[in-house]
Amino acid sequence: MMVVYFSSATNNTRRFVDKLGIPSERIPLRRSDPALHVTEPYVLIVPTYGGGNIKGAVPKQVITFLNDPKNREHCLGVISSGNTNFGTAYCLAGDIIAAKLGIPHMYKFELLGTPEDVSRVREGLEKFWQRISPTPA
Repeated sequence: MMVVYFSSATNNTRRFVDKLGIPSERIPLRRSDPALHVTEPYVLIVPTYGGGNIKGAVPKQVITFLNDPKNREHCLGVISSGNTNFGTAYCLAGDIIAAKLGIPHMYKFELLGTPEDVSRVREGLEKFWQRISPTPA
């Protein structure tokens, strides 16, 4: 069970992921950082950018990461954060990624998330991994 996430310099998403206590990898913030290449199934956690605009909702670093066919292939679901002030664009990055990759948009949370969001995501991910993992013979 693994999570891949993107977090800007504010580290809001990173703080949420840290609370999950699940193995994770961060998509690099800067182009000068080494690229992340994932070799196992994961769920993507992504913030929504763009201030309510469709254009720019998915962070450029996430687009670059998902442009790698192997990274795309291993993505099994997406969880997104957003700001309810964005109106209909709330958590739009997750909707866009789910539609493009044909994967479920598993959960939406606002900004840093609440303790309840952390519990729900942790439990949901555990159930998801149990459901998709092959049962030992």
